[in-house]
Amino acid sequence: MAAWREINTLEQWNEAFENSKEKSVVILKHSTTCPVSANALSEYDRYLSNEPNQDVDYLLVKVIESRPVSNKIAEDVQVKHASPQIIYVKNKENAWNTSHYSVTVPHMIAVLN
Repeated sequence: MAAWREINTLEQWNEAFENSKEKSVVILKHSTTCPVSANALSEYDRYLSNEPNQDVDYLLVKVIESRPVSNKIAEDVQVKHASPQIIYVKNKENAWNTSHYSVTVPHMIAVLN
């Protein structure tokens, strides 16, 4: 079973971003103080519990605790910050993103599988 990995340093993000040329990356930007974000994290976990695409690296960034990483992601993929937000990065580009109540298992299945 795939699971997400938390990143909290710019070095971890830079490595994941560079590696997205070989292996796509899905990032959930999560706020630990927001009920909507808690729901999005639950959806992310449910998606990952059902044999997701194995050719993807699944990451989590806590936006309050790791603000520099969150800001750098927004800058690098040119997606305005939101939280919760899911961003699919392929070849160092934003391939898809959504936020708030749209972070759902059906959306993830439709785009990522």
